[in-house]
Amino acid sequence: MPEPLTSVSFPPAFLWGAATSAYQIEGAVREGGRTPSIWDTFSHTPGRTAGGEHGDIAVDHYHRYREDVALMAELGLSAYRFSISWPRVQPTGRGPAVQVGLDFYRRLVDELLAHGIKPAVTLYHWDLPQELEDAGGWPERETAYRFAEYAQIVGEALGDRVEQWITLNEPWCSAFLGYGSGVHAPGRTEPMASLRAAHHLNLAHGLGTSALRAVMPARNSVALSLNSATVRPLTRDPADLAAARKIDDLANGIFHGPILHGAYPESLYEATELVTDWSFVQAGDLAAIRRPLDALGLNYYTPALVSATDTEPSGARADGHGASAHSPWPGADDVLFHQTPGERTQMGWSIDPTGLHELIMRYTREAPGLPLYITENGAAYDDKPDPDGRVHDPERVAYLHGHLSEVRRAISDGADVRGYYLWSLMDNFEWAYGYEKRFGAVYVDYATLERTPKSSAYWYGKAARTGTLPAVEEEL
Repeated sequence: MPEPLTSVSFPPAFLWGAATSAYQIEGAVREGGRTPSIWDTFSHTPGRTAGGEHGDIAVDHYHRYREDVALMAELGLSAYRFSISWPRVQPTGRGPAVQVGLDFYRRLVDELLAHGIKPAVTLYHWDLPQELEDAGGWPERETAYRFAEYAQIVGEALGDRVEQWITLNEPWCSAFLGYGSGVHAPGRTEPMASLRAAHHLNLAHGLGTSALRAVMPARNSVALSLNSATVRPLTRDPADLAAARKIDDLANGIFHGPILHGAYPESLYEATELVTDWSFVQAGDLAAIRRPLDALGLNYYTPALVSATDTEPSGARADGHGASAHSPWPGADDVLFHQTPGERTQMGWSIDPTGLHELIMRYTREAPGLPLYITENGAAYDDKPDPDGRVHDPERVAYLHGHLSEVRRAISDGADVRGYYLWSLMDNFEWAYGYEKRFGAVYVDYATLERTPKSSAYWYGKAARTGTLPAVEEEL
C-alpha cells in the first residue's frame, strides 16, 4: 500500500520540474540550418519588443545545455519541460528534417536521462517557421497539416526516449495575442483571423496527437498545455455574470470544448456572431480534434476579474497581456477587465494562489480521470545580485510556497495532479518584454551569461528532494 500523505507531503512519484521554451533560451538562431521563425521577424521589427531586444543569443542554451542540465541535477529536479524549435528541425515548415537540428535535441535528451531527469517535450511554443506565416500562418488550415507532419518527424526521432509529450503551449496566446491584439508574433490585429487561428490550432493538436501516436510507443503520454483562465465576475449582477461567461468561453471553452468534449460552446458562437460565421469549421474537424488525451497541462499565473462595461471600473482596464489598442478578445468589447486587489508581481499580475486551486478543481470536474500537470507557474521580480554575488528573492519563495500549497490542497481534495513545472528554470527573453522581466529561479547575467541560482532555486530544490514544502523563511 502507498504511504499516506501528510498535510505537507506530495505523492512519491510527483514530478518536480522546471520549464523553458526554445526561442527564449536557445540563441544560435542561424546555426545548423535554422531559418527565421515569426518571433525572429517580430523581435527584429522596430517597436515590437522592449528596447528592440531579441532572441538571437538569448541565454545561449544551445551551446551551454550541458551546464544547464548539470545545474538542474544539482538542484534536484526530476523533470524538465522544454520546447522544440520548429524552424531548427524543419526550416521551411515542410519536407524532411534537418538532422543537425534534431541532433541537438537528441543530445539534450541524452544528457537529461544521464542525470536522471525526465524530459517533457513541447512541440510548439510559438515559434512558427516564417515561411508558414508568409503562406498565411495559423488562420490558414494548411498550417495544421504542416504541424502534424512536423509532429511525426520529432516523434520518430525522440519517441523512444521521451515519454511525456505536449503538442501546443498556450494556443490562446498564439491565436489572440498573435492575430488579435498583435502584441505577440506575428503582430497581426485581425479579430476574425484570430478565431480562425484558434480553430486551426485545435485541429493541429488533434492531427498532431494522431501523428505522434502513430510513430511512438504506446506507453508515451500525449497532452497539451492550456493557459486556462480563472475568470471571476466583479459582482453577481447578471450583466457581470454574462461578461464572465463570455471571457470564459474565449479563454477556456474555445479550446477545452472541442478538445475534451467535441464541440464549441453555443454561447461562444453567439458572442462572436458579428465577427465570423465559423464556416471555417469543416465536417470531421471536431472528431479530429477530440483525440483521447493522456494528460492535461495547466498554466496559471493570475485570475481575471471582469464586469460589463456599464459598471464603473475599479482601477485601470487590464487583461494582463500587454499594451495594445486592439483587443485580444473578439466579440467582447462590452467587457471590462479590472485589477484585483493585493500584492503583485513585476508584471503587474495579482498574486492569488486560490485561483490555481480553483482551476485544478474545475478541470478535475471537466475531465474526470484525466491526470493533470501544472506545466507553468511562476513570477517575475526585479532580482539583483547582492555585493557577495548572491541573489535573494524571498518574494518568489513566498509565491511558490503559496501556489504549491494550493496544488497540495487540490490533491487532498481528490485532484490527480502528477507534477509541477516552475516557470522558469532561468531568466530569459520574455517575449515582447525583452529581457526586463526575470521569471527565472536561476539568475542570468546577460553580459556574461553566467548562471547563479537564486535562493528560490535552492528552496525549490529542497522541496523536490524531500517531497515536502520548506518553510517560507527557509530561504537558503
